[in-house]
Amino acid sequence: MRLAEKANPSLRWRLSWQLSLVIVTVVAAVILGLCVWATTIMSPNIAMEEKIGSAIAGAAARDGQGRLELQETPELMALKQQNGSLWYVVATVDGASVSHNTIPPAYAGLAHLVHLFDDADIRGSTATNEVATIDNAQTAVGEVRILFGGVADKGSPVFALLARAYPIYVSLLAVALPAIFLAVPRIVGHALARVSDVAERAAQIEPRRHGARLPVGGIPKEVAPLVTAFNGTLDRLENEARKRQRFLIDAAHELRTPIAIMQTRIDGMPDGRERERLLGDVARLADTAEQLLDFERNDQAADLHEAVDLVEIARAVVADVAPLAIAAGYQISFQSEMERLERKGSPSALARAIGNLVRNAIDHGGNGGMITVSVSAGGEIDVADEGPGIPPEHRNLVFEPFYRATPKSTGAGLGLSLVKQVVANHGGQVSIKNGSTGTRVTIRL
Repeated sequence: MRLAEKANPSLRWRLSWQLSLVIVTVVAAVILGLCVWATTIMSPNIAMEEKIGSAIAGAAARDGQGRLELQETPELMALKQQNGSLWYVVATVDGASVSHNTIPPAYAGLAHLVHLFDDADIRGSTATNEVATIDNAQTAVGEVRILFGGVADKGSPVFALLARAYPIYVSLLAVALPAIFLAVPRIVGHALARVSDVAERAAQIEPRRHGARLPVGGIPKEVAPLVTAFNGTLDRLENEARKRQRFLIDAAHELRTPIAIMQTRIDGMPDGRERERLLGDVARLADTAEQLLDFERNDQAADLHEAVDLVEIARAVVADVAPLAIAAGYQISFQSEMERLERKGSPSALARAIGNLVRNAIDHGGNGGMITVSVSAGGEIDVADEGPGIPPEHRNLVFEPFYRATPKSTGAGLGLSLVKQVVANHGGQVSIKNGSTGTRVTIRL
């Protein structure tokens, strides 16, 4: 089971991370799409605003007379070298200004008014195709206003917008991602909860309890065909099982007549060793036919809700088989810790199970010693003998139909299998343990 869980990935986990990845991808695509769209309505100079503002802010200073000047800092020099068409006007809020390169005629009239603007995007004039921008920057000499242009084709506006808008989308993702990774698994788990319930129901189906089917209601329509196909498989298996039951029951019934005829004919034979051997063979054949009937009758799960007294049933079984045990060379005893112990079950099925255990002890107990049948207050029925015991490698196999621990055994190998079947139908367990002498078989109900 653990290997299967490792080999098969979790559908819930797979759906959760895939849906989460889809949502994150959609959010990222929306953010990128908004930035791309924003570039169509915002100034083309936006990609250079921060770079120009940073270079001018580092270069702004005052000369010995207190006038504004821009020092040739490495950053400003690199900016000018990389952008030969760049022009700008830098003005303090009190109107002092410096400029670089030739200002286009369309914007020359704004040069002495730059200090009045905090931010502006200037374009669309019929007089020029030049795009100009007014931005502000904090410098060592205070706030300055910068009118610049000639760099509309420089830089990437999309990445510039992403860099500027990061407080918005980072905070959005910081809130959305935990919610996505917590909510999606819960949603998927809720959607698959019914599938888990069906899986538990499937694990509880017993092969000998007919009529059990998996519910289809509430199952996702993608999984419903699988559940329907499983139910159809159960129908086919039960039909085949019923055919097998009918065949075995009919065969066992049909065997009764020839067995009875054979026994009658053998009874008419002269006494002798051959007659005794034939009578023994016919008796074993009759016992096998009866065990087949018992096996299939019990497989049909008779009513298990009748109040039964385990002490009374066990005592009656001991009384019935005592002559057989004594004739085989055993002593047999019955012990009980109480006078009465009630349980729910089938009295006939429980009697058959206990009787099979005692007969098994008679067959394999070594034809000597004590066979003890005991009932405990906890609902345990023990059948113990003083024979050679069962080898460890056979203990789990002796409950299989037609299995015999010793190849030369005269039994059909159905006795202990019938015991296990009866106990399982009653919700109990059966176990075998070798003691210091002999074997102890315990039924727990």
